Formats: sequence, C-alpha cells, structure tokens
Amino acid sequence: MTAEDFKSGQILLIDKPLTWSSFQAVNKVRWVIRKAFDIKKIKVGHAGTLDPLATGLLVICTGKFTKRLSEFQGQIKEYTGEITLGGTTPSYDLESEVTETFPTDHITEDLIHKTTTQFIGDIQQYPPVFSALKKDGKRLYEYARNNEEVVVEPRQINIAEFEITNIDLPKVEFRVICSKGTYIRSLAFDFGKALQSGGHLSKLRRTKIGDFTTENAICPIAFEKQYLGEQAD
Repeated sequence: MTAEDFKSGQILLIDKPLTWSSFQAVNKVRWVIRKAFDIKKIKVGHAGTLDPLATGLLVICTGKFTKRLSEFQGQIKEYTGEITLGGTTPSYDLESEVTETFPTDHITEDLIHKTTTQFIGDIQQYPPVFSALKKDGKRLYEYARNNEEVVVEPRQINIAEFEITNIDLPKVEFRVICSKGTYIRSLAFDFGKALQSGGHLSKLRRTKIGDFTTENAICPIAFEKQYLGEQAD
C-alpha cells in the first residue's frame, strides 16, 4: 500500500489488545503510516470505542474514508464475553473493585438460560454511570469520579441474540448480537439483577461490526512490523 492509498481512504481492521485504549490503537496506526511513508499529516479515526479491558475489533478508517465512520458505527455488533455473578462493581466491569455481594445458591443453569429471553428484542437500557456519554455538557464518568449525583436516562437498544455458551458458576460465558449504543457492561449488571443476584462483566471481546470480523484483523504491533519491519523493534 502507498501513501496515496492511505490518503484516498482505507479501512483497517485492528484487533485491539487488552489494556490498550481505542485512542492508543488509533494513534499507533497514525504514527506507523506517517513514519512509513514520511507523511506529515493524515486523518485516522475509529468506528466505535472499546473499553481498555475489552479486546477485539476496531474498524479504523484513514484519509477520505474517515467520512464513512458514522456509517460503520451504526452497524450491528457481535461480542463474546464473561459475566461473573454474585458481585457488582461501580463501573459494571473490572475497572473497579467489587463493592456489593449477592447470593448465587439459587441460580441454576435452567434459570440462566430462561433469563436471557428478558433481554431479547427492543429493550430500555440504562448506560453505566462510568461512561463517556454526556449530560449537561459533562461526561458521566466525571460526575461518578466526583461522587456527584446524576440522573441517567434509559435508551432504547436492540439485542438480536443473547446466547449462553458456557456455565461454570459464578462465571457465565455468552455471545450477543446487538445494536449501536448497547453497553455490554449494563447488560451484565442487569442480567445479574434479573437473576435476583448481582453481576459484572469480567471479559469482553468484540468479534464483528457489520460484515467485518476479527478473523481478518491484525493487532497494532503486527501492523507496525508489517510497515516498519526492523525499525519497529
């Protein structure tokens, strides 16, 4: 690929590693393109953030294709992950410590499978307070970090599939296909509540965005080696 190809517009499928922010992945791609082709400026952006503790697919667009980011953001997404039952965290995932514990003795495999049906179709979902959504010009996580009260409004989302793939209590593995705007952290929290217990997201991987899949994605370090070779070390 040439400098002109990247400027005209490319779609890059990046497999985001654990602990990397989506911003870091975009910065790495931009830096590699600039260094490999000696370009001073190039537009690079991603079609939908992944939390640092999630891995998987980032659709990254370069050059003129950055205008298409909203098109990809709106496509349905598939995730796989793990919910740990019996405890909740303020962030609904492992970004924060477990602060409340709940009984799990009453939870059976049958109950887990039956409870998934409550979450299929169009549902109202409350986003996590620890999120980048804005309320009155301020991000929700800013309120949360300052221990300020904030009213979070529910949003309509769609879950097309919610499949339980493995149960090893307290851990439950799942696969979900959902619309734009779905918070899997909120799904984990709400699922725990629906089981008369508590739950938090302990693993998450995005496997698809529309027709794009992780099977065709490359990690940022491999992308760097592909274009910079020995210089990457």
